[in-house]
Amino acid sequence: MGRGRWRAVGSAVWRSVAVWVVSTLTMLVLAGILPDFQLQSADGDSATRIAVTAALGAGAFGLLSALVWPVLVRALLLVPALVLGLLAFFLNGSLLLLALRLIPDGRGEADPETAVVVAAVMSAVASATGGALAVRDDDAYRRRLYRLADRRRHRVVEGLAGPMSPGTVFLQLDGVGHDVLRDAVEKGLMPTVAGWLGRDNGRASHRLTPWRTDWSSQTGASQLGILHGSNEDVPAFRWYEKDTGEVMVSNRPASAAELQRRAIERTGDGGLLTVDGASRGNLFSGGAEQLALVLSIAARRGKENRSRSGYFAYFSDPANAVRTALSFIAEVFREIGQSTAARVKMRRPRVNRGGLYPFIRAFATVVERDVVVAAVIGDMLAGRSSVYADLVAYDEVAHHSGPVSGDAEKVLQRLDRSIALIAKVAEHAPRAYRIVLLSDHGQSPGETFHARYGLTLGALVRAGCGLPVPRRAQRTLPQALGFARAGETPSGTEARAAVRAALRRPVEEGAGEHLPARRAEPIVLASGNLGLVSFPDVPHRMTREEIDLRHPALLPTLANHPGVGFVLVRSQERGPVVLGARGSEVHLDEEPGDLGPLADFGPGAADAVRRTDGFPHTADIMVNSWYDPQEGEVLAFEEQIGSHGGLGGAQGHPFLLSPLSLSAPLEDGRELVGAEQVHDVLRRWLGESQGPEIPLVGGGTGVPDDSPRGGPGGTAFAVTDGSVQDKAH
Repeated sequence: MGRGRWRAVGSAVWRSVAVWVVSTLTMLVLAGILPDFQLQSADGDSATRIAVTAALGAGAFGLLSALVWPVLVRALLLVPALVLGLLAFFLNGSLLLLALRLIPDGRGEADPETAVVVAAVMSAVASATGGALAVRDDDAYRRRLYRLADRRRHRVVEGLAGPMSPGTVFLQLDGVGHDVLRDAVEKGLMPTVAGWLGRDNGRASHRLTPWRTDWSSQTGASQLGILHGSNEDVPAFRWYEKDTGEVMVSNRPASAAELQRRAIERTGDGGLLTVDGASRGNLFSGGAEQLALVLSIAARRGKENRSRSGYFAYFSDPANAVRTALSFIAEVFREIGQSTAARVKMRRPRVNRGGLYPFIRAFATVVERDVVVAAVIGDMLAGRSSVYADLVAYDEVAHHSGPVSGDAEKVLQRLDRSIALIAKVAEHAPRAYRIVLLSDHGQSPGETFHARYGLTLGALVRAGCGLPVPRRAQRTLPQALGFARAGETPSGTEARAAVRAALRRPVEEGAGEHLPARRAEPIVLASGNLGLVSFPDVPHRMTREEIDLRHPALLPTLANHPGVGFVLVRSQERGPVVLGARGSEVHLDEEPGDLGPLADFGPGAADAVRRTDGFPHTADIMVNSWYDPQEGEVLAFEEQIGSHGGLGGAQGHPFLLSPLSLSAPLEDGRELVGAEQVHDVLRRWLGESQGPEIPLVGGGTGVPDDSPRGGPGGTAFAVTDGSVQDKAH
């Protein structure tokens, strides 16, 4: 045995002894604190005897955790991941009770409830100690990763006839806009990404490319287009379909499954990940066989599509579940502290962050992150050819704290650490990996429509229809309707029947919706700063002429309101019409000489609105909020101070960060527009083969410093195309 091997064995023994000693001391402390946890006989023992008992108990618990726990986890892999996380506490406590029974003379004793607590604390302390010692030993860390990879590498290589081509990992940073990422790099918040862009040494390995979303700038439309190649007929995050009487909500499992089915039927293709792919934490599967936390199959999952990759590696160490749980609790208190500070300092804008939100945030920023990252690591060690994973932490926090807030910046720092971990593991995977970062949309700041005007979009629509509105909103209506002449808001048609009982409410209880009590009344739904108005008693999409005949004041009320940017309706005579304040109109089927209210929303706004107008399930009236091009602010129709879903500002400008080894997104320097075009780019990249000079995360040689591979379709950070970036503002 060589000197290096002896050094490795000695280091491993030293770490094991250190963890054993710390675990023994932890057990002694807990025995002194917890009355139902005993390490001595009824007659009492000497301090030495108690210490020996604690050492035996800690050793037995450590051995059982190392030997029995992985077997239990493998037997329970069909249990959903989050349920397994909860079972970890009880199984861990059972192992401690068994360890205490192995102590001679029966000196160890604990109640079952106490055993759960003791086991959780000991697992966390042992994991923290072992981790701290391992961090100081880089060689040990690398050897451990190699051992994990070797367990899978031979199995993967044996199944391939020729050399292994590089795999690709797509990491979606949900809601992170192009400018937010660029600014985070400038501030030093994301050192891993900064290194890829050459900020540390000027040797960039990746290019940063902005792209522009469709009108519906939200995860449902973008991710469906990216993974399945079509987001046709997805007008918003939530919308009402007259032919079925259903409210579709992108993040409801039944709706996601239906949207995925329609996309596959439309394209005739299973998706981006059909060849040896894995989908992690997404709304849609992308055709992958390996699935974890994928919403479109959540309601109909079977044994054949439950993934073993990632979960076993994560939960085989019981301390992982404990560590995630403790991080979850810490995140809950972090959110409570941050929201309290925002109230005390009277920050504006501000939304309510009480109720269940601290727990929702903790799930998004801790549990979802840990499970998805573990699954991605498992996929790479298993040698899968393509992985697409969504990390939703930033999007959730930015909605409530603001897209450029200190709270959101801290989340970006933690996301960068997750990216660094994935990149480190890629170095030891059985095949080389290209890591592509991208986002599905950005977020635009601004106060809510309700906070500024004292009424919701639903109340404004009802007022325009001459229907009763909430008493609190009545105080603001004279100002909102000041342009209307007396008698200009006649009563709407009385109810003829109740809304169909099958009309389901969106997942977010009461969020962004106004569902009527009477069938003749309008259904008003909100998706960020995009509002949708539908009349459920009319089976077809109502024309402008029909709406004016039924509710003469409704369209003028909406178009002239200062919180509304523009309104889309369809005219029977002239096709799609965009209405703005003071009677301005843009007829999209005609060559517009003046973009009118669309002018402030940037290039491509007319094309995006025209495309949505052609969808079968576009609402009778589509309402986009006011937008301030100088400040980049919008007014959300939901209770969000960072929003997305419509046109206006950073929400429509996500990013694509790709290795220089891959071809430029667009060779001719055109702007990358729409999720469907992004799908085409990603599909092309999956088909590109490895060259001798290709720099890959986890393998390959570097491109020379003067390499021109950045191309016109994107830029390395050191060679930024300012004209493209200006469009993102």
